[in-house]
Formats: sequence, structure tokens, C-alpha cells
Amino acid sequence: MEARGYIGAPIRRVEDRRFVTGRGRYTDDIVLPGMLYAWIVRSPHAHARIRAIRTEKARQHPGVVAVFTGKDLLDDGVGSLPTGWQIGPDMKEPPHYALAVDKVRYVGDGVAVVIAETKAAARDAAELVEVDYEELPAVVDAAEALKEGAPLVHDDAPGNLCYVWELGDREATDRALAAAHHVTKLEFVNQRLIPNAIEPRSAIGHYDPGRDELTLYTSSQNPHLIRLLLSAFVLKIPEHKVRVISPDVGGGFGSKIFHYPEEVICAWSSRKLGRPVKWTAVRSESFVSDAHGRDHITTAEMGFDRDGRIVGLRVRTIANLGAYLSTFAPGVPTWLYGTLLAGQYKTPHIHVEVKGVFTNTTPVDAYRGAGRPEATYVVERLVELGAHELGIDPAELRRRNFIQPDEFPYQTPVVLQYDSGNYEGALNKALEMADYWKLREEQKRAREQGRLIGIGLSCYIEACGLAPSKVAGAIGVRAGLYESAAIRVMPTGKVQVFTGTHSHGQGHETTFAQIVAHELGIPLEDVEVIHGDTAEIPFGMGTYGSRSLATGGSAIYRALEKVKAKARKIAAHKLEVAEEDLEFRNGQFIVKGTDRAIGFGDIALTAYVPHDYPEGLEPGLEENAFYDPANFTFPFGAHLSVVEVDPETGRVKLLRYIAVDDVGRIINPMIVEGQIHGGVAQGVGQALLEGAVYDRSSGQLLTGSLLDYALPRADDLPSFEVGHQETPCPHNPLGAKGAGEAGTIAATACVVNAVVDALYHLGVRDIRMPLTPERVWRAMRGLPTDGHAS
Repeated sequence: MEARGYIGAPIRRVEDRRFVTGRGRYTDDIVLPGMLYAWIVRSPHAHARIRAIRTEKARQHPGVVAVFTGKDLLDDGVGSLPTGWQIGPDMKEPPHYALAVDKVRYVGDGVAVVIAETKAAARDAAELVEVDYEELPAVVDAAEALKEGAPLVHDDAPGNLCYVWELGDREATDRALAAAHHVTKLEFVNQRLIPNAIEPRSAIGHYDPGRDELTLYTSSQNPHLIRLLLSAFVLKIPEHKVRVISPDVGGGFGSKIFHYPEEVICAWSSRKLGRPVKWTAVRSESFVSDAHGRDHITTAEMGFDRDGRIVGLRVRTIANLGAYLSTFAPGVPTWLYGTLLAGQYKTPHIHVEVKGVFTNTTPVDAYRGAGRPEATYVVERLVELGAHELGIDPAELRRRNFIQPDEFPYQTPVVLQYDSGNYEGALNKALEMADYWKLREEQKRAREQGRLIGIGLSCYIEACGLAPSKVAGAIGVRAGLYESAAIRVMPTGKVQVFTGTHSHGQGHETTFAQIVAHELGIPLEDVEVIHGDTAEIPFGMGTYGSRSLATGGSAIYRALEKVKAKARKIAAHKLEVAEEDLEFRNGQFIVKGTDRAIGFGDIALTAYVPHDYPEGLEPGLEENAFYDPANFTFPFGAHLSVVEVDPETGRVKLLRYIAVDDVGRIINPMIVEGQIHGGVAQGVGQALLEGAVYDRSSGQLLTGSLLDYALPRADDLPSFEVGHQETPCPHNPLGAKGAGEAGTIAATACVVNAVVDALYHLGVRDIRMPLTPERVWRAMRGLPTDGHAS
């Protein structure tokens, strides 16, 4: 392959060789000399006062080295896990200690840790820890938690209210809806989801007393952030004395962004004991200790004029935050949700109110899409239902309301300014791929035969490439959202790339190498991408929000520009011409209009053996760059699904799924398609299968294992039909927008819309997710499908 042709090429992922041969190195694979093993004693109660913890029997168990409680950590000065997002000055931020001190507030809340020579010994001894609990009433439903007399999760959060957040013009929206020709209203639950990455979370604390340095190995999407929070806020030790290493990470979907108690426990215990301490979750533990996602109760109203044009949108959401504030939890149902409620449409008036609520459940935080799937679900369900109620084809109603290509940049009424787009183009391509009008005819014929076929659309938009640091600060983010990169060219012309983003399945080692190989005109195999170690790379902000390429890739591009600028000076000196007389092509600096040239490898060698070198220029060829984006990026697309509902059983079969996505400039289409496939599968999982359920009276998680929590399998899904459209981002050097979450953001509403389309003539306006056969069967017969369970 010609070196300059790497961008846009469907190259197989180079990192997959080690994964498919079992040579990946995950945190739990790491074994250090003298390692100890931790097992955490977790509360079986959703809400209880801790009267006493008796550890004597556990301490005497063979192999046990230590047993610690929350009081031990607190007495040693260990602080609360901080929250990274402030929502208004009145946000309640109760302390969240690594081990509970006075009360437990959800099933799975840690109360003690047993550390032993083997994992088996730690697990056995943990059963000997006796905790005297005074069980208290619990509340798991966010709406119930707001009611007078509800059990109080935190004494310093009256009424269980964390914050009230509003965006948009309330009065103008009220007037627009009051004057609307038609108002479509929905009340629904965007149910709680439980992440299930293949690799459970794991952490190893390793304190070196000789150097007074602490190393934390952890399965994290964000090693630099973990180092900052752990050192500055929790353990309160100098940041330069802490190193965080995130080796290969087997999936995250957002749930491995956050700073977790287990990281604190392992790090502190290692300092205390002078030996490495490892903890790795078992799957049942992950169900209660990994941050959950979604869990909204929403009432939404969309107004239309006589021509079907949207005049206003009013949204009221109660967001369940769980028992404590996880790292980014406050911002997910607010700034990552309310700002996307314009969707792809010219909606002149929008007002959203969100109440963040504490409950006796596992903390909730970002999960693939993080606020954007919830916003898309609101908008796309209302548009689809509005089309049915107005008697307008759903595709046509969307066309009437799309923002047009010549209207960009487009300022929405909810803060965001969209950068670029061609929404109707994406919809038209999806309709063409599906042969939409033929599908509608087939649907009519099928209905005459008693078959229930439904066609659903979802036209989504998301905000990615998070975000300008100045804007982030203005909306309460307690961090910058830039990204960093370093390019190190070696004397032989080989290149190392150090990036602050982290890969947990996205293919960064391939995509980033493609950018470098393309820009420097060198073979792909000459590029090595390094990430996940705070000692090796500049400060970075990690991987989430589909930011890796748009932000991390742009930092790499900026560093490459610096490398090429210095290389140009060396080349001009060697060729004895002015810099402006050179052009760089296929890995060579060529004197314009001649065949005189010098290759990149020769320049690299000259940089490190500077015998014949420009006066005053430093030797070496290594450059750093930080990229702070000018705006969010805004990927978008149009998805279409076809379902068949069994009238006897209510079972939904997904017959076709078509995804047309515009993620800006595509570096590797094969990787983008893989991201879309995975995202769609997760979105379909929410629509049809997944949902965390808590017992209302006891607060027990009833879906606490894969026996009770249904994930999509291969036979639940058709072969996806994927199409692309490219509208480059105008404000980053790659033109990239982001692809990692697109499928999830679109798919949930798309599939639910299809099911309701199949059943609307039977009087079905909505069905609570997940659309299990029982719920669909009951909805077809006009029976209640159930209430607001968490």
C-alpha cells in the first residue's frame, strides 16, 4: 500500500493479533512478587446503620494478613471520593468513602476488606466478618424518593434531592405549547442498565517504600484522572509519587471511566502493608459495584402547528443518581442530556427541568452515549408518535422539521451550536437502502394477513469530542477536556506515539498509527502507539464521549505538524534550498520542480547525528501537543428497523436494521462499522431485553446475574446494513466527529418506534422498555404493562 493512502483504508486492527492469540495483558494477568489479595465485604442491605463490625475471627483465619474497615481508612486521613461535575451552587455532595463508616446505602456498599496471601483465603475469611446492622427503610424509585416521608438516603440531602437543573425558556415554551395545533405527550421510563464488559474491573496497589512511590494498575478508561483524584483528593499524597497504569482493558462502555472505591482500597492497603494488593471483581460483584446507567422517569410534550412543524418541547425528568455521586454522574442527565433535546430539528422553544435524586441503589453514571441516548429517545419517540397522531408519514414529518445544510452553524435554543450536517441526506440514504415505500406496501399486505410488521425510524444527533475547556468550566466540569500527544521519531525513522486517550476495544493502536503513517509517509508497521501509563505520556483526559479521534487524534495531528516543521528545516539545510521550495510527499521532502529529494528516514538520522545540521536548531525529533477543541463535534445519522410482533406471544423479532451514520471524516471504515455494530447491539439490548430491577421493599437487586439480566445474543440480531455519509467537522484538523456511541444513541428509539408502529392500529401508543413478550402481549390487549419500577 502506498504510504500516503492510509487514511480511509479498511485496515485490520493490528492489536487484534495479541488479543485473538490470548496474549493480551489485562490487570488481573499481572502478578507481582509478594502479592496479596483483597476481598471486599459488601452490605446485603440497601439501607442500614452499622452498629459494629467484628473482625477477630477473620483475622485469625489462615493466610489472612489484615482486615480493614472504613474507620481505619478514615482515621488514617483517607478522604471521600470526589465528584467531577458541579451542577449549580446548591448541589448536594454527600461524602462517599471507599468503605462505609456509619451507614450502608445500597446493596453492595463495601464495609470491610480482608487481605490475605491467596484470593481463596481472603474470600473464606470475609465470610467470618460479622457486621451488626440496624436495617432501615429503603427507597429505590426516584419518584418515590422525592415524596414526603420517603426514607432519607443522606441526612445532608433533604428530600433526597441532589439538585434541580433547568435549561431553556420556560415561559416561551409554555406559550408555544398552549398555542400549538396539536400536542403529543408521553410519560415513560428510560430504564436502568447494568454494564457488562467482558473483563471485570480489577486493581492492584503497589507501594515501593524504597522510592516512596505508589503504582496503581487498574482497568480504567482514564488513568490520568484516576491519578489526579487518588493523589490530590483521596490519599492526599504528591501526584508525582503516584503512577497509574491501565494495561489492556477488555471493554468499558463508560463504566470504567470513574474513580472507584476498590482503587482506593488497594492503593491504601499496599502503602499500609508494604506489599502489592490485588482485587478483581467476580461477575455477581460487578452487578452491584459497577456504576449503572440511564434510569430516568420523564414526562415530555411536543407541540406541532397545522403543517406538522414543531413549535415547542417541554421535558420534565427525574434522574436516579443512586446512593452516591459517581465521578461524572451529575452532568449526565443535565448538560449531556438537556442540550441535545433539539435533535436534528428546528425547534424554536425548548424547556427542560431535571431533578437529580438519591436512592438506595448502586450509583449511576455515564453508560455508552451518556445522556445522548436518553435525549434521542425523548425526541424520536415524540416525533414518531406525533406523526401517527397527525396522520403524516414519519419520514415526511422529519423532513419538514430538519435543520437544512445551508443553516449551519446552527444555534439551538439549548446552548449548543451545531457545526455541520446534512440530515435529510442521511435519511434519504437510509430510506433508499430499505426501499422504504416498498416496505410500507409490504406492511399493509402483511397486516391484511394478520401479521404485525412495524417500521421504525430514529434520526439522532450527539455531542462528542468533549469539549472546549473554557465551556467545560462554565458548565461545572472540574477538569479541562483537552487531549495530549507526543511523537517520538527514532534515529532509524521508526515512530512512537504517546497518547492521553486510552483504548478499551476501539482500535486506537491501528487508527492512530494510520494517521501517523499517512502524514509522515512511512509504513504502518513503523509506528507504535503507546497509551495507558501516566509515567510515559503527557497528562491526558482519557477515553469517553466518542472523543478519541476528534480530540486525541487532533492532538496527534498537531504534534505531527510540529515534527514535519522541524524535519522541513533539516531537509532544507541538507538540500541547500529554502523551506518554501520543498514539498512533502510519500515520505520525502522534494525540491519543487526537480527530482532532488531526501527521505524521512535520512532526516531522522540527521536529527540524532547532527554533523551537518542547521545552525541553532536543537538535535532530536520529538514533539508534544495539547489540543483543546473549539466546540463539540456533532455526529448524526438516520437508522431504520423492521420488526415483526407475534400476535399470540408478544415476541418481537428484529427482521432488518439499517444504519446510515455521518461521523465526519473516516480514518478506518472497518473500525467504524465495528463500532456501529456494537453500539446498535447495545441499543437493541435496552429496547428489547435489558433492565435492572430492584425489589421496592427491600432494595435487593433482583437482576443480579446473567441468569436474570438478559443481554442480546447473536440470534437476537439480524445482519446489520450499514451506510455512511461524510460531512467533515469544520473546526478540527482531521474533520472527524466520533463513532463510538452512535449506534446505541439511535437504536433504542428506532426499535421501540418500530414495535409501536406495528401495534398503533391496536391502540398502543407506548410500551415500557424493555419490550419483553409479556409487556407487548399485555399492551396489545389493553392491559397495564407495569409502573415506575427502577
